[in-house]
Amino acid sequence: MALNKEVFKTRSLTALIFVAVMLAGLLWNFWSFVILFTIIHFGCWLEYLKLVEKIHASIIDSMLKWLFAICGFIPMIVLGIQHYSSDIYLNIFSYSVSLKLIGWLLIFMTLILLLRNNPDVSSKALWMSFAGFLYISISIGLFLNLRDLNYNADNDIFGPGKIITCGIIFSIWINDTMAYIVGSLIGKTPFSKISPKKTWEGTSGGAILCVVVIGMLGYFIPVAKEIAVQHWIAIAAICAIFGTAGDLLESKIKRMADVKDSGTIMPGHGGFLDRFDSLLVATPFVWVYIKLFV
Repeated sequence: MALNKEVFKTRSLTALIFVAVMLAGLLWNFWSFVILFTIIHFGCWLEYLKLVEKIHASIIDSMLKWLFAICGFIPMIVLGIQHYSSDIYLNIFSYSVSLKLIGWLLIFMTLILLLRNNPDVSSKALWMSFAGFLYISISIGLFLNLRDLNYNADNDIFGPGKIITCGIIFSIWINDTMAYIVGSLIGKTPFSKISPKKTWEGTSGGAILCVVVIGMLGYFIPVAKEIAVQHWIAIAAICAIFGTAGDLLESKIKRMADVKDSGTIMPGHGGFLDRFDSLLVATPFVWVYIKLFV
């Protein structure tokens, strides 16, 4: 029992610090947002490549791991930052053909270096590594792109980009929390062999409560009324469905690698991928919905 209390204290303290850091990055300003998700991007990449190594019994040296992450950083920035292209100090972030060409050239160089310097790396490990560009970099780039939506440097307090990205994060948090609570109380029917602790009762209950809570927040909170309630309901539903899919995908990857957590950066909570697996899969679908209907 003492051990359980200690574990609970560790998890609670880590959760409080995590929430404080996330809220500061989300709400302070655009650049705190970019810095926060740059750290998340590199953390996810390094953990992902370690899992790839375990799955395919390959060794990817440290230089190439960082090169993969840096190559992924470029399309992430190109997708995510568009309204600063006229700033003479930040032209490197401009949405230009030259920057995109440099990014893809670096990706191609990564492939050549990997093939020449790492003959023991299997082709499956190679292609799974390259899947990280879609899984991590493009997804985070799209999330930054949503934060950059209708950006106004003179009125960045409650812009639609900030409201939408916060809404996505809150939807995922609410879905995860409610699914855990409902599943603990009434969960009986296993949801998936990939994640035995998930139940149909918990998963469906979490999704329903997520939609209800986000819909109510969208209706009653003044700043959220910039987005119509029906859109909040749709965003919450997308986050609940594809966030759960993201959680299952990462669970599958960890099971293939025969590990419990993707990392140890957050005591009691695992690593970056453990915390942002739902966001990585849900974001592209929310982005498509926002661009088509909002």
